[in-house]
Amino acid sequence: MGSKTPDDHHRDQNESSANSAIAAIDPPKPAAASGLFHGVLEGEGEDGDDDDDGKIGADLKPGVQPNDKGKKKKRKSNKKKKKKKKKKAQGGQQTSPPRVPLCNLFPDERYADGEIIEYATPNNNLQRTTAEELRHLSVLDNMDDSFLHDYREAAEAHRQLRSYVQTIAKPGVSMSQLAQEIEDGVRALTGHQGLETGDALQAGMGFPTGLCLNNVAAHWTPNPGAKEVILQYDDVLKVDFGVHVSGRIVDSAFTVAFNPVYDNLLAAVKAATNTGLKEAGIDARMDHISSTIQEVMESYELSLNSKTIPIKAVRNITGHNILRYKIHGSKQVPFVATNTSQRMEEGDIFAIETFGSTGKAYVRDDVGVYGYGRNEHVSAASLHHASAKSLLKTIDDNFGTLVFSRRYLERLGVKNSHLGMRTLVSNGIVEAYAPLVDVPGSYVAQFEHVSMGSIGYLD
Repeated sequence: MGSKTPDDHHRDQNESSANSAIAAIDPPKPAAASGLFHGVLEGEGEDGDDDDDGKIGADLKPGVQPNDKGKKKKRKSNKKKKKKKKKKAQGGQQTSPPRVPLCNLFPDERYADGEIIEYATPNNNLQRTTAEELRHLSVLDNMDDSFLHDYREAAEAHRQLRSYVQTIAKPGVSMSQLAQEIEDGVRALTGHQGLETGDALQAGMGFPTGLCLNNVAAHWTPNPGAKEVILQYDDVLKVDFGVHVSGRIVDSAFTVAFNPVYDNLLAAVKAATNTGLKEAGIDARMDHISSTIQEVMESYELSLNSKTIPIKAVRNITGHNILRYKIHGSKQVPFVATNTSQRMEEGDIFAIETFGSTGKAYVRDDVGVYGYGRNEHVSAASLHHASAKSLLKTIDDNFGTLVFSRRYLERLGVKNSHLGMRTLVSNGIVEAYAPLVDVPGSYVAQFEHVSMGSIGYLD
């Protein structure tokens, strides 16, 4: 989920980024996420015929009965003995669409580690892994097991849903159907439907599903009562959704396009994001990361309508750090050259994301509302409207500081929330997020993964 640069704080090559002190609001500890368990997604049989007995969550074979040699032979009976039924594999197999909770697929609750990405070094004789990072690795061994477990579970759910969504995000599908598939899947895999008070705070959606077409860069989701939008062959679709377990949010996004004319746009942004992941790490400088990402992305160009169009990095969206139950922390990872002394620190968890555009590469707020987020620093003591108070209680009880949409409220049975929500927004108690768009006729692509220091990228 992209973090928009404040209007009075735009970044460019000559402008310094925030040098002011950054308040640490409940900073999360470092975490890792899981790899995809192949045994349940790549067609292995229920009986676990794979020879790799060491796989996590692998199916168990029924025990072999010992040989009965040495016992006296009994006279054969004419009665037919009933064949013992073979026990079903305990590991289970994922469905399509994914709906089997991860706790059923991984009964021992052990999830594989994420991919480890080595640092990019221009000189192979140099070693970028510092003594501080080595010390940090030793700290990870003693890290809270539930912290790592929660992140790995969230990443596993995201990975399985992401894989499935790419099979159904085809021309002709509606955006509301696509959003429903994603959100139903997240709730099923985490085992929390979010209908009972407080259940959505245990696990589920990290923020509303973003489904942005063409020049819409970020923060668009289908809303109840709005005109249905159908995916077309010439569209460029950004799919951005988050999964959380106990407030540990995994935020990842990808872009799909069906017309090969957009291949270079997607390749540029994917390469830029991968570059950011390689450069990220403890003590990594933001100015170095940002300039390196921009250099990679803007080395690509696109041929469109007999014109050669340069691909530009969007200037006023950034990557961001993630806090517990808060998708946007106070730190930003720009992907245009930025003069700043800010560095990544031990314990930081970042959403490394990049946006590339064929337009002006500068986004503005569009009409409509994507979602809402509770501002925990604004008191509600002066709130007098009964409808606003009731709505705020529902928000606090079910979402806390997680971003939510009007669809999520209606799913809980909340009706006619417009007046109460308007009061909460006008008092600054709740923030409203608008869609972010580039100029009409342009195309924007996005790729994103979560990264934490020396662990590598998590999802």
